[in-house]
Amino acid sequence: MGTPCSPFSVAGGGEEPVIRILPRASPERGGARVPIPTFSVAGGGEEPLLHPPLLSEQRSRRDPRIAPPLPREARSAAARARGRSEELSIPMVLERSGVREEGSVTYDLRKAEYWDVADLRKEMERVFDICHGCRRCYNLCPSFNVLLDTLDEQEVEVEELAPSVYDEVVDLCYQCKLCDPHCPYTPPHRWQIDFPRLMLRARAVRARREGVSFSDKVLGKTDLIGKVGTLLSPLMNWANRNPLSRFVMERITGIHRERNLPPYATESFARWFAARRPEPPKSPVARVALFETCSVNYNYTEVGKATVAVLAHNEVEVVRPSQVCCGMPALDGGDTDEALRKIQANVASLHPWVEKGYDIVVPGPTCSYMLKKEYPVLHPSPESEQVASHTFDLCEYLMKLREAGKLKTDFKHAPGKITYQLPCHLRVQNIGFKSRDLLSTIPGAKVRMIERCSAVDGTWGLKKEYYETSLELAGKLFHEVEAEEAELVVSDCSLAGLQITQGTKRKVLHPIEVVARAYGLIE
Repeated sequence: MGTPCSPFSVAGGGEEPVIRILPRASPERGGARVPIPTFSVAGGGEEPLLHPPLLSEQRSRRDPRIAPPLPREARSAAARARGRSEELSIPMVLERSGVREEGSVTYDLRKAEYWDVADLRKEMERVFDICHGCRRCYNLCPSFNVLLDTLDEQEVEVEELAPSVYDEVVDLCYQCKLCDPHCPYTPPHRWQIDFPRLMLRARAVRARREGVSFSDKVLGKTDLIGKVGTLLSPLMNWANRNPLSRFVMERITGIHRERNLPPYATESFARWFAARRPEPPKSPVARVALFETCSVNYNYTEVGKATVAVLAHNEVEVVRPSQVCCGMPALDGGDTDEALRKIQANVASLHPWVEKGYDIVVPGPTCSYMLKKEYPVLHPSPESEQVASHTFDLCEYLMKLREAGKLKTDFKHAPGKITYQLPCHLRVQNIGFKSRDLLSTIPGAKVRMIERCSAVDGTWGLKKEYYETSLELAGKLFHEVEAEEAELVVSDCSLAGLQITQGTKRKVLHPIEVVARAYGLIE
């Protein structure tokens, strides 16, 4: 028998793996000696039942005698086995605890299984049960708190939860995706847990059944709103600051009346680029297709201009393919038809440039995440895979040039002390801290990075239902930004910047603006 690593331990011997539950006495608790079941596993199998990151002192809040990493069937067996011995087949345990075969979980929007209501419910029960046993993401976001607290308070299993609880868990997920790097059971692990995509699927199925809300339809049409906004920018910017118009807007669109909204530019970045596209260098060190994102195109055009200036300064050829919104706002609201149209349009436009040898560079972390991570899953195809594999976040790409010795270091101005907020959608790309590293290469830059979620993610924090919660969740971020008293506050994410400004009154720059200033390319 192996050495116990928690109340449950793994051992070998025998052809068919089994779990032997062997009761043993614990230290005294409350004046009584409580028998704690010990798991030992006999037999082969290449994959241990217990996942190493969870072999810790954590215990279920409902029963501290039972270690949470095991699936429910094993936990139930432990509870039944106090004072006796029992054997369970590991295949039976894993089957009943919801293990899925590789490739059996689909998030392809075009497949019928994605829309199967019964399959969705079964998958939510499976995932929620594993989260219930693990609890690694407790306090990470409101979704997990509602799920786990309700299970504890009602002392029920996941299939006994009311549908309203399921809906609340789904609605409170704002797609920060930070649970993904926390979770030890994400693919390629056989349990294939993907909590954020499951929440998006639940929204999509509900929207197909009940219809996409007017608010979500409006928030999902970023290109249409952006075109109108830039065309009527003086009027739109005035209306966004006017209390009466904001009251009316809240009633119509669902955007909270006190939520700061980005200003509309008088000229879109696309129009600016078409009129002032820089001449390509005679011997470019690299060639990029710029996917500028909606916020840069219609709101923060200075970020796009700084991007072009820095790339041109480093002798990188820049083209701007035809493009539409990445699709994330529509996906957030469950409007998968709209999202799929946008995904297909962008893949069709970007893929030929990849074939020509161009890399795709994106200055917004949500959009770069979509192209890299979501396109191949939501719309699997060789073309979307190629687009994903050639997509880089902007600062990631500049650091790639630096590592190849192709990034110029002729900086003219020192930026001083910088507080840099790391956006969630950069963290989950697992590329390191490229923006921080890039800023740190500038002489005279003193960069302090804050790894806290802005909790505005996409359209969620704009809505009146979640505005107060969004600000509350971002409270620690606001406090740290204010405590730093840096000369510059920086974030790659325009919505995170908007949130920081709302909470601290500090202007927030994109890293590329700091780099462009350091080069002396912009004021």
